[in-house]
Amino acid sequence: MHRSAMHRSATPDVVVVGAGMVGAACAEALTAAGVQVLVIDRDGPAAGTTAAGEGNVLVSDKEPGPELDLAIASRSEWDAVRGRLPERVADVEWEAKGGVVVATGDPEPLTAFAVKQREAGVDARVITPAEVFELEPLLTPRVTIGVHYPEDAQVQPVLAATALLAAVRERGGEVRSGVTALGVRQSGGRVVGVDTSDGDIACGAVLNACGPWSGAFSAAAGARIEVLPRRGMILVTAPLPECVRHKVYDADYVGAVGSGDAELQTSTVVESTRAGTVLIGSSRERIGFDDTVRVQVLRELARKAVGLFPFLGDVPVLRAYGGFRPYAPDHLPVIGPDPRLLGLWHATGHEGAGIGLAPATGRLITEQFLGLTPQLDPTPFRVDRRAVIAA
Repeated sequence: MHRSAMHRSATPDVVVVGAGMVGAACAEALTAAGVQVLVIDRDGPAAGTTAAGEGNVLVSDKEPGPELDLAIASRSEWDAVRGRLPERVADVEWEAKGGVVVATGDPEPLTAFAVKQREAGVDARVITPAEVFELEPLLTPRVTIGVHYPEDAQVQPVLAATALLAAVRERGGEVRSGVTALGVRQSGGRVVGVDTSDGDIACGAVLNACGPWSGAFSAAAGARIEVLPRRGMILVTAPLPECVRHKVYDADYVGAVGSGDAELQTSTVVESTRAGTVLIGSSRERIGFDDTVRVQVLRELARKAVGLFPFLGDVPVLRAYGGFRPYAPDHLPVIGPDPRLLGLWHATGHEGAGIGLAPATGRLITEQFLGLTPQLDPTPFRVDRRAVIAA
């Protein structure tokens, strides 16, 4: 009997609920360590939040603290994860293009931010306007200061998630699409299975990697966590010759990332893709799961992008797309075991940084699951913190 067929008949050690980037990265890391995994998703691989992302792998946009530590660890872990991918799916459009953050007003706040990041271990190089224009000649002449982040990178998120799941399958794991997790089965205070639209699945543990829907699944599992949807929109231009060489964003982006404001916030992020299109973001608003296209949001994104790159005023926009990102009230991911129910685990709450943070999240879940000493302190991401445990 083929190895993968034997494994499919066995009870999985872990059922991962969610086949997006974070779920895929956790499943990949677990199977690389010899854990038997089944991944289920009500739609299919990378069909939700992952498909609506830009593929950011950033260290440049985070204040010093636990999330930046996770981002730094994940940037290194991306290299290890890509090295484990099957050769046939290894091209995930990884581009170590670096990032450029610019200010068009007072240069002091951005300079001070770069100093703090350097102290935390980030390669953050303050550069003059002349040096900025050497890196990005088409930027607005209003730039007063820039910071170059050589470690920033980009990946095609759907390719990456599906490649990780291909690695899971190659190691004998299984991925089932069109299966909705309805809750968990318990016995003696621990998880013994998952209730699904396709019947009950016996297992030793369940990992909640449902992204913006993690709060709903956790409630169904009887151990609710506070993870909310936060919507973001992106514009896509017609294909162009190379015109934006790095990931470029304005200094307002860092503040928007860390804000808990429910109202619409926009900040400019511009980058090219391998296909030649230019992606323009970013917006954030807490409006539940309302997926209505709001023209005023798109206009604001376009206006700010033209302010940063004036040439974009003459470039047609092909389409716009949006997605919901999993938002925890204290802006930190939720990674680890749930102390209220033995065998229930969570990997969620990464908001718009899930693509970049996924490999370190997978490693942290795996280390804790196997009882190993984690590379990174898991305490800031624990499930039982006040902001996450719902009343």
